Amino acid sequence: MVSKISEGVEVSIETFYQKDYSNPLQNEYMFAYRITIENHNSFPVKLLRRFWEVFDSNSEHRIVEGEGVVGVQPLIMPGKHYQYVSGCHLKSELGKMQGYYTMENIETKDLINVNIPAFKMAAPVKLN
Repeated sequence: MVSKISEGVEVSIETFYQKDYSNPLQNEYMFAYRITIENHNSFPVKLLRRFWEVFDSNSEHRIVEGEGVVGVQPLIMPGKHYQYVSGCHLKSELGKMQGYYTMENIETKDLINVNIPAFKMAAPVKLN
């Protein structure tokens, strides 16, 4: 697990290789990741947007961005957390993701960018 705090918000990530949804003979590798977002601030924050950079070890790089996460824009109260699971497909056994969330301080309406730490995705065959 990797974790990082920025702007008073902690982002923690766990990754899981999805063998049943992968096909190495076709260069298709599927990974799931569980993200926990914890608000350490004294004010509520709302997750408005996400921005991801996805790096594949075959030198492929792509950007993924959009509103919210998994179809929602969660409101996270002080001292509370929000957790979701999503996935990423790669064309090689190794890759990484990183990015940021754009959040709104509900009290002041100020926007903040919360860093998502870089995390690796590795098929078990590469870990031996």
